[in-house]
Amino acid sequence: MINYPNKKKITSNKITSPANRGMNFETMINQTNDFYLDNDIAVIYKKPIPIQIVSVDYRVRSAAKIVEAYYKLPSTTDYNGIYKGRYVDFEAKETKNKTSFPMKNIHEHQILHLERVKKHGAISFVIVYFVSLGRIFFLDSKYICEFYERSKDTRKSVTLAEFEEFGHEIKEGYRKPVDYLKVIDEFYL
Repeated sequence: MINYPNKKKITSNKITSPANRGMNFETMINQTNDFYLDNDIAVIYKKPIPIQIVSVDYRVRSAAKIVEAYYKLPSTTDYNGIYKGRYVDFEAKETKNKTSFPMKNIHEHQILHLERVKKHGAISFVIVYFVSLGRIFFLDSKYICEFYERSKDTRKSVTLAEFEEFGHEIKEGYRKPVDYLKVIDEFYL
């Protein structure tokens, strides 16, 4: 439940049907993270985006509306937290492309961040959802960094075949739509 300044209470509307392809990918990950937290499995949160508010419409104080803002700093990655004593940091992306993931969808500062946290012992990765195929892949930051470097000179995307070869497919679930900890358990711990 979220308490907003206008005193309205909004309850999280969790969608639990894995067959619902219209579910936003971020919502799927957030639902998974809620399950992990509620069941004391892991503490993983979506990072807030640092913004600077420039202008607010205060017609009614209880319904203040931000009308102009800008990003203070480039955000690093989408999610971070801790699992079994290990720091976890990852970026979540989706693509409607059926055969590849464009590297332009990941920014250089995100690649650098993934490299840095991995260097210091973190489990860092990207999760990519191929929306049209209904397939989700976990790809270690080692590979996404290599593909990023390659994209500067030659191929500008990561093929589906490369995700299949170097990544780990995550089968969509019911209570945990994107159970990425299953991959971490199997390949990192």
